[in-house]
Amino acid sequence: MQEYRPSLRAMGQRGARAWRELLLLLGGLWMCGSGAQPTPPGPTRGPVPPLKFRLAGYPRKHNEGRIEVFYNEEWGTVCDDDFTLANAQVFCRQLGFAGATGWAHSAKYGKGVGRIWLDNVNCAGGEKSIRDCKHRGWGNSDCSHEEDAGVICKDERIPGFKDSNVIETEQSHVEEVRLRAVVSGTRRRLPVTEGIVEVRYKDGWAQICDDGWDSKNSRVICGMMGFPAEKKVNRNFYKRLKRAARTRGRSTRPGGRLASKSQPKQKRREDVGSRKRLFAERQQLNYRLHSVSCTGTEVHLSMCTFQFYRGNASAACSTGMPAVVSCVPGPLFATGGAQKKKQRQQQQGQPRIRLKGGAKAGEGRVEVLKNNEWGTICDDRWNLLSASVVCRELGFGSAKEALTGARMGQGTGPIHLNEVQCLGTEKSLWSCPFKNITQEDCKHTEDAAVRCNIPYMGYENLIRLSGGRSRFEGRVEVAVGAGDGDEPRWGLVCGEGWGTLEAMVACRQLGLGFANHGLQETWYWDASNVTEMVLSGVKCEGHELSLSHCQHHGSSLNCRNTGTRFAAGVICSETASDLLLHAPLVQETAYIEDRPLHMLYCAAEENCLSSSARHANWPYGHRRLLRFSSQIHNNGRADFRPKAGRHSWVWHECHRHYHSMDIFTHYDILTPNGTKVAEGHKASFCLEDTECEEDVAKRYECANFGEQGITVGCWDLYRHDIDCQWIDITDVKPGNYILQVVINPNFEVAESDFTNNAMKCNCKYDGHRIWVHSCHIGDALSEEASKRFEQYPGQLNNQIS
Repeated sequence: MQEYRPSLRAMGQRGARAWRELLLLLGGLWMCGSGAQPTPPGPTRGPVPPLKFRLAGYPRKHNEGRIEVFYNEEWGTVCDDDFTLANAQVFCRQLGFAGATGWAHSAKYGKGVGRIWLDNVNCAGGEKSIRDCKHRGWGNSDCSHEEDAGVICKDERIPGFKDSNVIETEQSHVEEVRLRAVVSGTRRRLPVTEGIVEVRYKDGWAQICDDGWDSKNSRVICGMMGFPAEKKVNRNFYKRLKRAARTRGRSTRPGGRLASKSQPKQKRREDVGSRKRLFAERQQLNYRLHSVSCTGTEVHLSMCTFQFYRGNASAACSTGMPAVVSCVPGPLFATGGAQKKKQRQQQQGQPRIRLKGGAKAGEGRVEVLKNNEWGTICDDRWNLLSASVVCRELGFGSAKEALTGARMGQGTGPIHLNEVQCLGTEKSLWSCPFKNITQEDCKHTEDAAVRCNIPYMGYENLIRLSGGRSRFEGRVEVAVGAGDGDEPRWGLVCGEGWGTLEAMVACRQLGLGFANHGLQETWYWDASNVTEMVLSGVKCEGHELSLSHCQHHGSSLNCRNTGTRFAAGVICSETASDLLLHAPLVQETAYIEDRPLHMLYCAAEENCLSSSARHANWPYGHRRLLRFSSQIHNNGRADFRPKAGRHSWVWHECHRHYHSMDIFTHYDILTPNGTKVAEGHKASFCLEDTECEEDVAKRYECANFGEQGITVGCWDLYRHDIDCQWIDITDVKPGNYILQVVINPNFEVAESDFTNNAMKCNCKYDGHRIWVHSCHIGDALSEEASKRFEQYPGQLNNQIS
């Protein structure tokens, strides 16, 4: 084979050509690479298109929402990774607001669609544009829309800001919906249960054409408005109003068709009234949607199919009328006779589902009753369809949120259900498919919860705070005489008897969550010109929606100190602790001890013995004590802290320790009919984290005058062998009794749920030995089981030591 050898000249030509190509390639790569670097704009580069921003999502106010950016001719969202308040400040200013008050993660305002334009945004807070902040690059993100960020902006606009940069919603999207009462007499009555359905459009409201409208559509609207069900509307009545309005527009002659003398006088009066009622409404009709078709299981109108009217919609809905919906309120929001009827129906049997741990009505951890015991639901496959079935079953509307991961605190006892999969049409959660739980499947850290839509009642407009350092605290002011269109008169609430339960109701009415403190003196918040005391004797149970629902003196004020310094105040918090006793440990550790009097001097000084001990022959003789251990868990969402600070703790020389709460626990022996025959109490001489759940660090320790409290996910253990951890039963006769332990009995510290603070056990005492059995948290059993639980003798725990 002849070997091919190119000439040197040919090689040189090809080599030079290759070098030129290589240089061009490298130059091109350098040009591409340098394009990512900041360079002075060349004469051929056009201006950078301005970014546009908007707030989207639901439910929201005008100054909050999911943040969306218009870049490269496409709208997209921002991921919440590394998101900070400084980022929110820049976004809010670009939206024309003066600044930000907060931000939201995990798609609080709903999941967006399309691109996720920004991720790992890092602003200092003073930037003029989001372009000046660091981020991963436009369109470079590893997030899903479940991580869309939102912002809460100050309700204050930048002077002179051009709103053209703010596009609040797309033309093809529906977010805000309302039900507007039309008929006279119902406009001021709350809740609004019947009216025209309207959607937010630009700066006003638009109507929906009712062509093809059916009960499934009405069900969705009622669910959004906070009502569990819809009912049939008298459509003919609204048609008559529409005709009256149209005729009123064409002719105002007294002899017109609608005012014909041939009609009965009563009918003429109705039609004249109809014209008055709806004439103004007719002038405002602005149809926006038509051909709405819902399945009935949607939680929002935007999830249904519908069409928009485009362009000039003056001839829209020529064969129809505005969609009108009538809803059935739940028992909590029904008025008059309807409410009483609903309550009677509920009393016929105990409900098998309830919400616990929520600050507001219609929210909380979902608990179900099975085999006479309350338990929770595991959050596997928990979604809005199942959550909506729960909400409607409880008398609320559809679900706003299906919460997972024990967002409303951890429950106790069994986890009854797992992988609940409702279709959304079921009347009860128990009609939905689910799996029975095994202990290995789920833990209480996976307890499911809901937030339901509830009707607008306007309670928050009748209360306000003044003088506080933040919106969560201040002196309570209430509006009186606000009916019939009168201007409300604002006044103060007498601080006498004002406590945690009253503060809980005030914070709920304000929409500020739970109460940290109820204050009887507020001289340090004296910043308002409101000085008149208008409400006294307020006494709440803690579950009311408004202070007006609590007991009070009415118009006859009875307050010893009417000066402003003695006005009631509150400090609210979005989260709260939740203490409960570990019932099995009480049962396992209970025993009787005959303790010599000479060992009880310190206990007597702290009133840990019954009153008859004062007449005993000290130091001879003994007292018979029922002893047991107490393990107190904090299952809430905030640490449990003593009400008093360290500066006001009381030193007890005999036991040589401080008391941060004079009475932390009550111990009682009751007869089956509830009569108290023996009692004890425990002061909180040391509230600390004895042990914690995995991955939870201890924060409180009593040693060296340390801070006291119980961290979320931790527990405090009072062992059976320490002083005062007993009940003095020296004077108790043999018989059947109930042992009751109540934590935080005086409600000194706010909790998300006080109903689980009591624990009850059955006791059988024969004069020598005691049997303690059937220990359970006070609200853990069904009503039927609670009535039965003291009838059985139980097991032997221990003999006299």
